[in-house]
Amino acid sequence: MAGVSAGVVAAGGLIGGYGVARWTKRRELGGVALAAAGAVAARGWQQRAGARTATALTGAYIAAFAGSHPLAKKVGAWPAVFTVAGGIAAASWAVAGRGTK
Repeated sequence: MAGVSAGVVAAGGLIGGYGVARWTKRRELGGVALAAAGAVAARGWQQRAGARTATALTGAYIAAFAGSHPLAKKVGAWPAVFTVAGGIAAASWAVAGRGTK
């Protein structure tokens, strides 16, 4: 993950996962993209800020994914995805810092 912050990877995973699922019409492919990015982000958070922080941010990543569904009913799918992606990126920056290790 040289040069890319874990928060950017996590945000990209949420956006990319939804995009893959939508454009391929295969939810499981979107889930693979989401999970892969989540695993990469979790490793980056662990390296940068430790296991507890990585666990907390991974939980926030999962909560963001889950929370995007009811939010989409209110604001639309893409706005919901971008909102939660921004939220996880901001949380990552606030808790684990903006740099890479």
